Amino acid sequence: MLLLVYCWILCIIPSRTILNSVSFVLSWVITIGFMDVLILYPVQTDVVTGNSCSAEQWAEILMKLGHRVELGGTAAGRRAELLVALNAEKMHGEIAVFSRENPSSRIVVILTGTDIYPEVSDVSLCSMELADRVVALQKNAVKVIPERFHEKLHVIVQSVEPTCITTRWEMNPEKFNVALVANLRAVKDPFLTTRALGYLPDKSMVYIRHAGFPLDCGSDVRARQESGLHSRYEWLGGLTTLQSRKLISSSDVLLLTSKHEGAGRVIGEAIADGTPIIATRVEGITGLVGNDYKGLFPAGDAEDLAALLTRAENDSLFLDELTQSCRELSPIFDPKTEVKAWEDLIAMLV
Repeated sequence: MLLLVYCWILCIIPSRTILNSVSFVLSWVITIGFMDVLILYPVQTDVVTGNSCSAEQWAEILMKLGHRVELGGTAAGRRAELLVALNAEKMHGEIAVFSRENPSSRIVVILTGTDIYPEVSDVSLCSMELADRVVALQKNAVKVIPERFHEKLHVIVQSVEPTCITTRWEMNPEKFNVALVANLRAVKDPFLTTRALGYLPDKSMVYIRHAGFPLDCGSDVRARQESGLHSRYEWLGGLTTLQSRKLISSSDVLLLTSKHEGAGRVIGEAIADGTPIIATRVEGITGLVGNDYKGLFPAGDAEDLAALLTRAENDSLFLDELTQSCRELSPIFDPKTEVKAWEDLIAMLV
């Protein structure tokens, strides 16, 4: 890339000024740091995952910053000046291949929830060793990442734009409509919701719509069974990103039931659209909403979840408090902040 710039300089700058100008222009290019970037992530065809949404978002940001970006799931034979690898554990093999084949290139490893919770795996540590920089998606990650990596560590919260959806999801206004947006994986504990239904008062009007692709074997069968057994629960199957945002923005509450979470991107989506959140009290969530957020319950506790849903349904002041708390968190998810964070990170690498 620098060679092309040099040739361009030779063509457009008069010979008498070349010697004075080349040094200035090349230093300018290096400072800006335009790079060929490869973003690798665990690719799952025909499924919308947090990984795929995140990779596409970062690709868009980096292209806006002037970089050339390629997305994929494998590193073999691919050349780039910068690798951005999403998921330290699952992508470790690809990170190692890229490191061997591109010894002078830079590597950024982005940590997901399963990389660091319930504890940092040895494989994740190996990926961090290979990385020039390590990115966490919420501030609590520093508590579990070994101190020797702290100089490499940067926290970049994923930003969210408010939706521009003009039509809302068709809802029964007499129901207390709850959105659960989570793929069917054990770590998301998606069927905690149906266990919680048994603790709701008989007169409760809570209705849970669950959007998510079945990633664990047999989870689709279980979801259909739960939908048939419970009149207050409906599994919608996997939705597109736009459909999920429409569901969240049309609901009274967004629910997160994860046992562990890196930094659920649906939190930012709900906050951007003014939908309050009820979620498990786990590090990946409190790292975004804070320990004092009132809508948290212990992971795996169906009875406490039911109590929070009941309170949100019947206590308008409590629901307003949750809504206001989420509104105050919205600056954390400002797109300009995320763009600036990536710009600063790449400047450090260059």
